[in-house]
Amino acid sequence: MIDLVSQALTFATAAPASAAASEAVFSPISPYLLGPIGAIAAFIMAFIFSRSVMSKSEGDAEMVRIAQAVRDGAMAYLKRQYKVVAAVFVVLIVLLAILWQLKLQAAMSMVGVPLAGLFSGLCGWFGMKMATNASARTANAAKSSLNEGLTVAFRSGAVMGLIVVGFALFDVSFWFFVFNTFGEKFGIEIGTPQGLVALTTVMLSFGMGASTQALFARVGGGIYTKAADVGADLVGKVEAGIPEDDARNPATIADNVGDNVGDVAGMGADLYESYYGSMLATMALGAAAVTGAGLMYDQSVALGIKLALAPIAIAGLGILCSILGIFTVKAKENANFAQLLKGLHTGVYVASALIGIACFGVLWLLLGSGIQAEALNQLGTTWWRLALAIVSGLIAGNVIAYATEYYTSYEHRPTRRIAEQALTGPATVIIAGIAEGMKSTWAALITVVIAIIAAFSFAGGGESFLMGLYGVGIAAVGMLATLGIT
Repeated sequence: MIDLVSQALTFATAAPASAAASEAVFSPISPYLLGPIGAIAAFIMAFIFSRSVMSKSEGDAEMVRIAQAVRDGAMAYLKRQYKVVAAVFVVLIVLLAILWQLKLQAAMSMVGVPLAGLFSGLCGWFGMKMATNASARTANAAKSSLNEGLTVAFRSGAVMGLIVVGFALFDVSFWFFVFNTFGEKFGIEIGTPQGLVALTTVMLSFGMGASTQALFARVGGGIYTKAADVGADLVGKVEAGIPEDDARNPATIADNVGDNVGDVAGMGADLYESYYGSMLATMALGAAAVTGAGLMYDQSVALGIKLALAPIAIAGLGILCSILGIFTVKAKENANFAQLLKGLHTGVYVASALIGIACFGVLWLLLGSGIQAEALNQLGTTWWRLALAIVSGLIAGNVIAYATEYYTSYEHRPTRRIAEQALTGPATVIIAGIAEGMKSTWAALITVVIAIIAAFSFAGGGESFLMGLYGVGIAAVGMLATLGIT
């Protein structure tokens, strides 16, 4: 009985302190600010890069004519697709309203879900608009200088990458601020472990909107691009004897439209969903890890808030480092394909190294001292071990990227081996292609398994299973932290 009274008094006296800890999250020196600062920086740099690309010439009249045809087709497709997706979201909002009335879903999901879908769609829209405007400009720039062509192409791609991370981080930062500031109006107990779990759970449901948009954009765009590609090849190469991607073949326009709606608009929505979902899932895991872990009340509140805050701070840091990495991408004149790839690698490796170093500083600020550091020790981990979990995700992402390039670039043996089989006929090409494709999966599989085990162990998974899962989640955030440049 005495223990119960003592615990009740501890919780009662801790409530004001926990409320103060919650307010400190949004102080002028809080690492939380890395989130909105990173998002704003992404929008500003995306605008600057887009203006830079648009200032270049599209070339001669024929280049302008073809580029305009592709642009018109791509926008017509997207408008049609987004009308269908909008109708789906109307139905989804009605279903969420019914679930809210049944007390199975939070009321704010009717706002957060369609908003996430809208941002995901905007990523595809702006990214594809930039891509269709940049194609002829890249070709024309490459006439004068290889480095100029690479710069135009890469910075037009950076517009897409920065818009994706900017919208996702803006959305997460906005809702985290709103729920922590006005949570009581939405039935969330601010400054309590239970309130933090409720907050992150509601935010996690918003990912449904991004997933819905990605499903339509990726699948619809993917089907269209393959149909257009095969159709163009059949009409041009088989029936008319025209080389692939020849402007004399009208179906080539459909092929290029398909490439844009599938590989640009579809990929943009898909990457938004992955990036957005990894942050929300990690925040929810952080809140869950401290609930029921046997920690003191103040420790639970302080550690829970900081663990939920860490993915936002790391993502914001990733945007700033990605912007710096973009400026390091250059190419020598008369460079070969391997040298061009090396130029791209330099940008990604610089961004990854900067994030890997800086994440130690951010986690030290968040978790390196105070009651949250004591709480982490009780759960079997420390701030620097969580930083190592992030680094394991960064390394895994770069290893998978290299392995993917090795098995798909004609600079390396696997693709050349497939090409050599063409000497003996199409059957051996197919067999060799399938064989190399199957072999290529081992690198990603083993890398992911090792990264999961490393992140789980660094985060103290041996003593706290949920903290181990949090480590895996924040490793995924680390892997996607360079998304602005990759």
